[in-house]
Amino acid sequence: MKLAFRNAYFSLSSRSLNPNPNLPLLPFLLRRVSDSVAPPSLRRLVMETPCSASMAVGESESHAPLSSPPLEKQFEGFCVQLDESGVLRERIRAVVMEIESTTRLMHAGLLLVHQARPSPEVLERPKAQIGVLKELYNRLAEILRECPAQYYRYHGDWRGETQTVVSLLAFMHWLETGNLLLHTEAQEKLGLNNLDFGLDVEDYLIGICFMSSELPRFVVNQVTAGDYDCPRKVLKFMTELHAAFRMLNLRNDFLRKKFDGMKYDLRRVEEVYYDVKIRGLTANDDSTGDTTNQEQPQGLV
Repeated sequence: MKLAFRNAYFSLSSRSLNPNPNLPLLPFLLRRVSDSVAPPSLRRLVMETPCSASMAVGESESHAPLSSPPLEKQFEGFCVQLDESGVLRERIRAVVMEIESTTRLMHAGLLLVHQARPSPEVLERPKAQIGVLKELYNRLAEILRECPAQYYRYHGDWRGETQTVVSLLAFMHWLETGNLLLHTEAQEKLGLNNLDFGLDVEDYLIGICFMSSELPRFVVNQVTAGDYDCPRKVLKFMTELHAAFRMLNLRNDFLRKKFDGMKYDLRRVEEVYYDVKIRGLTANDDSTGDTTNQEQPQGLV
């Protein structure tokens, strides 16, 4: 018996011990032992064990999971959609880069406003870029017509640039008229409409907040240039604008943060107006002038 097990041990060390690695090793050893010492009944049991093991291995291989054709078809469709979306996004980004370049030219032209009093010659160069922006936004609208109902899917690609455009247009409009650029007027300048490709209301409001942050610097530079009535005009405009924003129920998002910054801009303008006022550099109000004119005839009588 010991001699048989010793022979089986030495057989394990040989390379030809188990040529089929899928078969269990224990039945193979028992077969070598049973050849010399096991009774016939045990020998038959050992001989049947490798067969059952091989059948189990074959059944496990036959039950291996196969790829499902509907699953492959679904992901092939996803691949096509992602490729098309990537190509479309690249086309959008190409137009957005041109919009960003145009806004840099407009901003560079508007910087001259802070050096001297605004004049039509200073605003002529930035205003010439409005037609370029209108053409670029028309190209952007044509691209989005190829994917209807996908406006807000790609909206983030041009959102920041549009907010900057609105701030520049609103600042130029205020320099010319002293009034706020309305939402419909901004859409008209850019050639947009609410049907296919419109100006998002939140982008418009954020752009107005950007514009208001430029006014305190403008006030300081205008007072330095000798325009002591500018703080009064800007203060009146920003007070009305801040009161209008107070009507909105804003969430704790980026728009709310920009609105919170508007009150600090308003405070800076108030400080400039206060400094000019206490030094007696401001002109008399219209109401004061009217009172003086009314009191003078009474004295003559």
